[in-house]
Amino acid sequence: MSAMRQHPHPGPPPQGGGGNASPPPLAGGRTHASDQGGGDSATTGGRRRLLLLAPLGVVAAAGVGFYAMLRGLSTGSYDPKGVPSALIGKPAPDFALPPLAGADRPALSAADLRGHNRPVLVNFFASWCVPCVIEHPILMRLAKDGVPILGVAYKDKPADSLGFLQKHGMPYARLGVDQPGRVAIDWGLYGVPETYLVDKDGIIRWRWAGPLTEDTLKAQLQPLLKKYA
Repeated sequence: MSAMRQHPHPGPPPQGGGGNASPPPLAGGRTHASDQGGGDSATTGGRRRLLLLAPLGVVAAAGVGFYAMLRGLSTGSYDPKGVPSALIGKPAPDFALPPLAGADRPALSAADLRGHNRPVLVNFFASWCVPCVIEHPILMRLAKDGVPILGVAYKDKPADSLGFLQKHGMPYARLGVDQPGRVAIDWGLYGVPETYLVDKDGIIRWRWAGPLTEDTLKAQLQPLLKKYA
């Protein structure tokens, strides 16, 4: 919502022809206070209005951007290029995470991203994340097709993460617990869910911020899996 900018009220119109003349200048070239007061007051008032309206413009712009992001996430059209990652084309950060108790999956570390005969996906998720539920069937399908998916439970209670996977299925070949969120910071995580494609040499090639969708799968992920196979 844009606020209407109010202009300072103009001063009285100049008097015509036979009006009073301006008073003569004072000694030393100084002018009368009445000559300066009106202009300075109007300028100061205008600047104060601009300062008051500026935060409203920032809030409005942020609101529009957040709404656009939510719309994109709901339709699957949210482009992670809008959230650039400095890690693309670089080795995955070094890390080591403990396993999720009761999940019957080994722990996860940076060394587990390398040495595969095909690229792997690293997927950050949480039980409290509604979009994670939306993308989970796609993760299950990818795992069934043989794509190695390595999971990171992000800032979640272990019991809740386990319950989530027991309810929706286990797509992960390995699973680490990042309850403090420190590994996510090293990866530059924007939020959950978030997925990274890592090639056979451990180089990050792609990042998707938001839930994986059918469109994302067909338009971007599947071509990249073939490219780096």
